[in-house]
Amino acid sequence: MNLQPQLKVCGLTKTDQIQELISMNVDFLGFIFYEKSPRYVLNHLSLEDLAAIDHHGKVGVFVNEEIDKILNIVQQADLNFVQLHGDESDDFIIELREKLDPEVGIIKVIRVGNNDDDNKDKIAQTLSSNLQSVTYYLFDTDSKAFGGTGKQFDWNILNGFQIPIPYFLSGGISEENIGNIKTLKQQPFALDINSKFETEPGNKNINRIKEFKILYQQNR
Repeated sequence: MNLQPQLKVCGLTKTDQIQELISMNVDFLGFIFYEKSPRYVLNHLSLEDLAAIDHHGKVGVFVNEEIDKILNIVQQADLNFVQLHGDESDDFIIELREKLDPEVGIIKVIRVGNNDDDNKDKIAQTLSSNLQSVTYYLFDTDSKAFGGTGKQFDWNILNGFQIPIPYFLSGGISEENIGNIKTLKQQPFALDINSKFETEPGNKNINRIKEFKILYQQNR
């Protein structure tokens, strides 16, 4: 049975848009807690605002953050998932898993660069570690800005690996390339969209997201 991938919209900053996405039954809502990001959520919403959002898939995105700060934000914002988008070590992830509420999942991002041996070795090493600590992987295009590039990496790289747990596919997903997801031997658990569906950083084009959601339902 070919199940339809779930949908995550990341880089949210506006309450009205968040409520529209909830009414559309979007599965995951992504909030960025990286201060250098133009979509840094605490420039727009408070932790109390985030806690008041009634949704089961609230994801906090962190980049090389301290564990105690992550734990504090997760609790105050009532998050359901922690997404680690930086260079967090295996030991860091294990310690975070031990200290997190067991019901809070961990999404570990694997940033994919060029289709070369060094990059493939890095992916293989990450996939072979921390399976008990990580709930999902997320593959995104590598960048110095830690995501939000709107650029697609070579998805064919993923066909060279057995991915041991469900994964999110991110990095430049749009209407133009949605059909190419069928070429992946192991289908993504969820699609993660962000900058391709904005009028400016943090301001989503809700109508375009609605159209995309219909399109990917048709392409499953």
